[in-house]
Amino acid sequence: MLDDQLLPAPPTPLVRSLGVMGVLFLTLSVATPASSVFVIIPGMLQVAGTGAIWALILAGIVCVATAFVYAELSSAWPVAGGEYVAVAKTLGPLAGFVMLGVNVFNNLFFPPVAALGISAVLATVYPGLPTVPVAIAVVAASTLVALLQIRVNAWVTGFFLAGEVLALVVIVVLGWSDIVRPFAGFLTAPVMPLEGMLVPASPASIGLATSIAIFALNGYGAAVYFGEEMREPSRLIARAILASLVLTLAFEIVPTIAVLMGAPDLHALVTADDPFGLIARMRGDGWLADAVAIGVVIAIVNAIIACILACSRFFYGTARDNSWGRPLDQLMTRIHPRFGSPWIGTLIVGGIGVACCFLPLTLLLVLSGTGLVAIYAGIAVAAMVGRRSGATAHARYRMPLYPAAPIVTLIALGYVVWTSWLDPAEGRPGLIMTAAQILLSAGYYWFVLRRRGGWSVHIPDEG
Repeated sequence: MLDDQLLPAPPTPLVRSLGVMGVLFLTLSVATPASSVFVIIPGMLQVAGTGAIWALILAGIVCVATAFVYAELSSAWPVAGGEYVAVAKTLGPLAGFVMLGVNVFNNLFFPPVAALGISAVLATVYPGLPTVPVAIAVVAASTLVALLQIRVNAWVTGFFLAGEVLALVVIVVLGWSDIVRPFAGFLTAPVMPLEGMLVPASPASIGLATSIAIFALNGYGAAVYFGEEMREPSRLIARAILASLVLTLAFEIVPTIAVLMGAPDLHALVTADDPFGLIARMRGDGWLADAVAIGVVIAIVNAIIACILACSRFFYGTARDNSWGRPLDQLMTRIHPRFGSPWIGTLIVGGIGVACCFLPLTLLLVLSGTGLVAIYAGIAVAAMVGRRSGATAHARYRMPLYPAAPIVTLIALGYVVWTSWLDPAEGRPGLIMTAAQILLSAGYYWFVLRRRGGWSVHIPDEG
């Protein structure tokens, strides 16, 4: 009895108050389709020109496969810890903690990286904004918003999401207001920029753009981080994941098609640093282009809020699993009595984000690595092993055409690794950093957690 009294009290559970729409708003905000359109897709156009359409189609197929994997595993374990829980339950604690370690870097660095880009996006509206102070203010304010009740945050992010979708709708309307070229040509005769002219797009360029597109479409799996605040998650979470992917595909592919069909000068468009802003300036008034830029900033801020929300839930799960030692674990599992949020964990995530704003952006990008590759590979293998061992037999959602989805995911990831290794500037350092994260996580598990007596994940009751 005395031993029981010395044991720490179990963590306070998160409050289940979200339905499918609330989780969908939060997940789409993490995926931030407007930010991908305005920040990532321009790089695809520079690489593959109109071949970016094929790249988005191929990446969409890969993401559908990966979303099926996420949906089945999340249905089996709709737990705030996310991917590492599913991997630990199917592949064992070592693999699970390695997944946890990679996700630490993947989750923590997004808010400062996104915030450091806001001043550049607003340069045409408010030139001369200081990069670091603006980033600090955005991360700090986003952290305070993330402390509120999750239902309030779902409505806040939903409201911001409407703003970024409106910016995308404006781009679509402007692009299709005067169609210059038919869509069919993008599929039958894609072209890319080369030495000041347009030439037929090569399979290699489309392949490289496909690897970029997979990252641009990412985010649908974030629904699992809100699983412990969702009602009936085992039954409903797959709907939120798949709906998020479908909407992300629409919000990113349709505006890209629209600007390519409506661009008066195709070469100028695909070589521009801001092709979507270029269409807004050419087809609309100056105020409209400024409004679109503000819409992009809204999308970035919305993504930062949603990411801090997801990351604080992730750390709540890791602390409940006793990953960091008793004082820190107890702090990060504390739930605010009024807001129902893991408030200390949220403040820690936000504080780290603010501190990282003082680091160079290039360093943050390298430190982020290519963790998404490791995460997708881990869940794909987990899905196959879970099916074979029966560990996922209780899942309410079962992916169609198994094992096609995890196999397609692994094949695509192999190609991404190959193309990343061929890029000595960013891709190869990212792969090396991810390998270092894997080794560091495995070392922590082997030399710290095993000496404490082991490590295991805890699955809360859905009641």
